[in-house]
Amino acid sequence: MAKVTLHATIFGEDGIKTRDYETALIPDAKNQEMQVINLYPDKTYQKIEGFGAALTESAGYALSRMSKENQKKVVDAYYGKDGIGYTIGRVHMDSCDFSVGNYCAVENPDDPEFKDFNLERDAKYVQPLVKAVSKTLGKPVSLLLSPWSPPAFMKETGVRNGGGHLKKECYQDYANYIAKYITEYEKLGMPISWMTVQNEPLAVQTWDSCEYTAAEEKEFLRDYLYPTLKEKGLEHVKLYIWDHNKERTYERTRDIVDETTKDMIAGVAYHWYSGDHFDTLSMVKEDYPDLMLMHSEGCVELARYGAAAGNSLRHAKQYAHDIIGDLNHGMNYWIDWNLVLDEIGGPNHVDNFCGAPIICDGTTDTIEVKPMFHAIAHFSKYIKPGAVRIASSAYSPDLEITAAKNPDGTIVLVVMNTSEEDKLVNLRMNGTTTRLTFWGNSIATVLI
Repeated sequence: MAKVTLHATIFGEDGIKTRDYETALIPDAKNQEMQVINLYPDKTYQKIEGFGAALTESAGYALSRMSKENQKKVVDAYYGKDGIGYTIGRVHMDSCDFSVGNYCAVENPDDPEFKDFNLERDAKYVQPLVKAVSKTLGKPVSLLLSPWSPPAFMKETGVRNGGGHLKKECYQDYANYIAKYITEYEKLGMPISWMTVQNEPLAVQTWDSCEYTAAEEKEFLRDYLYPTLKEKGLEHVKLYIWDHNKERTYERTRDIVDETTKDMIAGVAYHWYSGDHFDTLSMVKEDYPDLMLMHSEGCVELARYGAAAGNSLRHAKQYAHDIIGDLNHGMNYWIDWNLVLDEIGGPNHVDNFCGAPIICDGTTDTIEVKPMFHAIAHFSKYIKPGAVRIASSAYSPDLEITAAKNPDGTIVLVVMNTSEEDKLVNLRMNGTTTRLTFWGNSIATVLI
């Protein structure tokens, strides 16, 4: 008989409760038909390569205000051996909105060789956080690098904020700059695994931003960025396109990937801010099966979703719903936005405050673990890098489910019961069954 272990988090108005219990699968002698969740371990889909978060300047700054003991406690909670299983990080190239202010590693427009290049600002808060994470992991954390804006003098607008396009005459200079940035990072012992061409290329933001049409992104990647990285010995950095909201993931992929670019592009990155749109991921997988799908950013925007304490349970369910939907439609990598933020959801140099799974109050040296942290853990802690998603089905739309098989053969089932009522469920797999309770307003992970 296979042992079955259930770990549940129950979200209530009076806070979070946890329940754990064990049972076993036995032969399905009664041929259960009702209230069934089915698992099919032999029917497999995409590989799931890992979970992580953005290691922004704001996260590094918020953490730097804490005691050394609490700094370690936070990093361990995510990346430690008893943490929630993160192995990935995302870093911004120069400043982003979640920076203390605008900055860039070069400032001189008359210096094509970038002799004034320096990472002094990056070294204050970003690099220490990356190095702390790597130390905790016992190996370099796998990093995604994303630019929010080219150097201001390379843009038509002449400023980092407010969108604007990269000057055509600066395409090669900017490709050289990116290669320089990656090279310097790697000299510091922080290798880059993946890179997106541009964060949110359709967004004109009040913070660091740059616009690319699909044609511009394709031209820059194909004729400048990819050849330059290859020439500089950086072809190991896998390139991802789009890096914006899910609703246009399919058409952006269709407009960029063709015979001239398909061997240069490893995958498509996307964000969650425009809603579910899970089917766009399936469409990409169907038409471009060799491309990987990466959820590269998502967070609770406080101005949009509400900062009130009572909303935190809703935020946790929002996270679980999105992760389940993405996994069931082909996602390979999942990266949250800020690892941590301060007590007001920053710092942010344009006051675009957001939530984070852990909030660090530097004035009191206290840590607040939000419900969304526990929601994420039901996936990241148990679905190991290299797992494959397996087929599953559920009898009720109240139960949102996804399932995977780990490299060691362990089966992982994650179930979110969105209803107020407890659900008594018959779990079926390969001719065996067991009965499980999924409490109302809960997320549970079942290990077989």
